[in-house]
Amino acid sequence: MRIGWWRALVLGAGMIAGCVPGHGQMTAEQDRARLLGLLGLKESEMRARPDGNPKSPHATNYDLAKANVYTKLPDPLVFKDGTAVKNAEDWMRRKKEIRADFDKEILGRTPASLPEVKWQVVSTKEEKYGGVDVVTKRLAGQVGEGAGAVQIDLLLTTPAKTKGPVPVLMELAFENDFKRATSGPLEGYVPQPWGVDGKLVVQRGWGFAILNPVSVQKDDGSGLTSGIIGYVNHGKPRGVEDWGALKAWAWGAHEALRYFETDKAVDAKQVGLAGHSRFGKAVLVTMAYYPEFAIGYSSSSGEGGAKLYRHIYGETIANLCGPSLYHWFDGEFLRYGGPLNAGDLPVDNHELIALSAPRPLFIAGGSDAGDGYAEPNGDAWADTHGMFLAEVAAGPVYKLMGEKDLGTTEFPKIGTTVSSGALAFQQHEGGHLAEPSWPAFLEFAGRYLKTVK
Repeated sequence: MRIGWWRALVLGAGMIAGCVPGHGQMTAEQDRARLLGLLGLKESEMRARPDGNPKSPHATNYDLAKANVYTKLPDPLVFKDGTAVKNAEDWMRRKKEIRADFDKEILGRTPASLPEVKWQVVSTKEEKYGGVDVVTKRLAGQVGEGAGAVQIDLLLTTPAKTKGPVPVLMELAFENDFKRATSGPLEGYVPQPWGVDGKLVVQRGWGFAILNPVSVQKDDGSGLTSGIIGYVNHGKPRGVEDWGALKAWAWGAHEALRYFETDKAVDAKQVGLAGHSRFGKAVLVTMAYYPEFAIGYSSSSGEGGAKLYRHIYGETIANLCGPSLYHWFDGEFLRYGGPLNAGDLPVDNHELIALSAPRPLFIAGGSDAGDGYAEPNGDAWADTHGMFLAEVAAGPVYKLMGEKDLGTTEFPKIGTTVSSGALAFQQHEGGHLAEPSWPAFLEFAGRYLKTVK
């Protein structure tokens, strides 16, 4: 039940005064509590978050036999009025319905009017990387001026000796990795994947870019009154249907692509995306909303990414709705961590994947035993099986659009790449890592990205 408009106004106004610049700032916990209040929800109505203690009454489920709690998935090829999607023209209309559900219930609405980004080349350096002569540009994308301004951090490296513009793979990178990549010569850059695989990229004659998404929007609920979300909202807190960080990061990636369209070294029609974990989620969101991107690699994106919400294994919606992660989504999504559940969602992530069709998409995850990330079971938290099931369920859309699906419904042996068509999948032997599947992704991308000869 929703609260009255007058009470919502009072609750909102009481918090807004605490987050306008110069008047302090809400913590993530305070902002989340504010959204719950606007939704008419109490903390006591929110489901307990699964945890890593196997003896806990809220222990995380790692039994595949118990994971398929909700067996019926929404059909991406059926309109809301029950009629079937029969052709590509129908699918273009159906996509609008699916996006509208993601906008309202999960990801939030991107503002209709967004500011211009003014790109500046901060520095240009000629260097050698992986035995290839390259040109590296440090770029800054400026939004606004003064205290609320946003500066987007971007690095672009392209081969120096080419016959024309080249394809580019852009990684949505963690902030520390971006800082290390820009702290000295690329040849000394150790962190993966670009420490090794960046060399493989330029050796193919392609370029690579590294975007720092948190320069677009902070990865913290306490930062929602700043960054691009705060800038557009004039420093005020979000409404319950306003966009979250995943949508903001996707917008930032698209603005980087807009810069590439002006750079003669880049073939902007052949720009791909790569991201791991939360940024693997952002890759899927970006591909779903910005068809200008040619190809995507989503690594270990898990819940809120490639994993089916309805596959109750590892991380769940309740985890995403906690104070540390809720900011990725809109306020409405909190309802599915409380009174509502995964089975109540009008969409699921096989449809998020399907929104990329017919463009090529590579999805990967690690083994259940690996680096111990978040849980003692390696990448089990991200639920690689749930990601595979979602990709299988997206297959009919790819087939409708003239591409092949995965070609199998049987989960492949570890280390096996399934890539007969524009959808590809691999579970590697590492844990919550992107690097082990990079060689397979580059082979897959080689079918689609071409250089001028």
